[in-house]
Amino acid sequence: MAETLKIAIAQMNLHLGAIDKNLAAIRRVRAEAARLGADLVVTPELSLSGYPPEDLVLKPAFVAACEAAAEALARDTADGGPGLIVGTPWRTGGQLHNGAFLLENGVISARVAKCELPNYGVFDEKRVFDAGRAAKPVMFRGFRLGLLICEDWWFPGVPATLGREGAELILSINGSPFEDGKWQKRVELAKRRVTETGLPFMFAAMVCGQDEVVFDGASFVLNADGGVALRAPHFAEALTVTEWRRDGATLTCVPQALAPEPGRLELIYQAMMLGLRDYVNKNGFPGVVLGLSGGIDSAISAAVAADALGPERVRAVMLPSPYTSAHSLEDAAECARMLGIPYETIPISGAMAAFEAALAPAFAGRAADITEENIQSRSRGLILMAISNKFGPMLLTTGNKSEMSVGYATLYGDMCGGYSVLKDIYKTTVFELSNWRNAHHPAGALTQPGPAMPERVITKPPSAELRPNQTDQDSLPPYEVLDAILAQLVEEERAVDEIVTAGFDRATVLRVVRLLDRAEYKRRQAPPGVKITSRAFGRDRRYPLTNGFTALLT
Repeated sequence: MAETLKIAIAQMNLHLGAIDKNLAAIRRVRAEAARLGADLVVTPELSLSGYPPEDLVLKPAFVAACEAAAEALARDTADGGPGLIVGTPWRTGGQLHNGAFLLENGVISARVAKCELPNYGVFDEKRVFDAGRAAKPVMFRGFRLGLLICEDWWFPGVPATLGREGAELILSINGSPFEDGKWQKRVELAKRRVTETGLPFMFAAMVCGQDEVVFDGASFVLNADGGVALRAPHFAEALTVTEWRRDGATLTCVPQALAPEPGRLELIYQAMMLGLRDYVNKNGFPGVVLGLSGGIDSAISAAVAADALGPERVRAVMLPSPYTSAHSLEDAAECARMLGIPYETIPISGAMAAFEAALAPAFAGRAADITEENIQSRSRGLILMAISNKFGPMLLTTGNKSEMSVGYATLYGDMCGGYSVLKDIYKTTVFELSNWRNAHHPAGALTQPGPAMPERVITKPPSAELRPNQTDQDSLPPYEVLDAILAQLVEEERAVDEIVTAGFDRATVLRVVRLLDRAEYKRRQAPPGVKITSRAFGRDRRYPLTNGFTALLT
């Protein structure tokens, strides 16, 4: 019986639905793992289909193509090289499973079905998959591997069953989305499973963007004593070979250098970069276009886009109105220069005048109000969408979570676009990220090192500049107050009395609740964007548009 085993963790960027592309990628990492002397290569959850496949798995042809790819990979292993663990949808006995296959010696030697199907937040697996039952360990070259799939280890049942059945290692393939602070929670929970089972634990992750969800990598290994033997990098593909040694009844991973532990703001910024890069590239856009206003939201959005895609793929447009300040014009131009992105100016005064003239008979006798402000925003959206249509770049929306929470955004105006990197970023975090980006050059960024925006963009009072001397705080509570209340309402679902007890003014809290509830119809029509928090608007938080429940407002 062998006393050592080398397992390669393939932390991969997978393309959902592109089965042939994923198959080719798995073959490449297997060839590289063979060169590095690996016995077994572990790929992420649903590595052949991509994750999460949603209703694609309801198409029999899609599942059949995934199964055929798994069989092709199994035949590859007849060459005497490393075995493979791959994830794939799997039909059996009239049921459809989220499966993990062990491939070796030219065949599929073991199949394991996911038991715990997540059905919360961004997950709807109970809708499309059937749950499996905890299986016995799979045997590979004399080692008993407790193979499971992601959610299975978030609860004690499946790992405990595998331990009782004689597993020497709990090995999980994963599609675990990024959230602010989540990777530390993964390690803490894994240590709990290690303590409960007395077994080492391997977390094999993916790293990619899929619509609004981002997968952050950071695969890791814990030995049976809870010590961290491996941490792979965050937000980067990696192939890492781990060496396991059996000493009596104990299987131990030889420790190796750990990848750096990034700070919170760096992780959020990297999530924004990866989410945008994969959305743009995998959907075939040549680049992005955005309105660069001289404000902080458009400045940080432009920075993320330039860092993720390269400056030459970002087109910035200043769209001044008669209310646009001189400092906004200066700051937008300087931001574009600092990032090295193409920049142009298209005034909207003519469009405003044309709409004013066209609507004059209908609006006769009516004073100017928010209608005219919305016309400005929609004029900008029309011009930016025209550029997108004419030249092909995706329009990048620049609104943040604070604005989207309370409806401080214009439908078919500044909400126009195909994607948003700030959709789940509160305004206070926008300020933090902007300061961080000016002081750091992100790993993997395609821009030249240096600050991304003028300091004045960060320090001046935020303003939509839709009327003279306007600031955001004319219409909203201070952002530090607003965001603290919103976090308790959105992420924590706290009642008004609880928030007031925490030190906030009741009238202000009630006002924010009303604004939050009334803006649901706008959020339903907003573009997708990178999920950062535990409750992003969209699939994480689903409220009815027509809602007569007013108990929170009493």
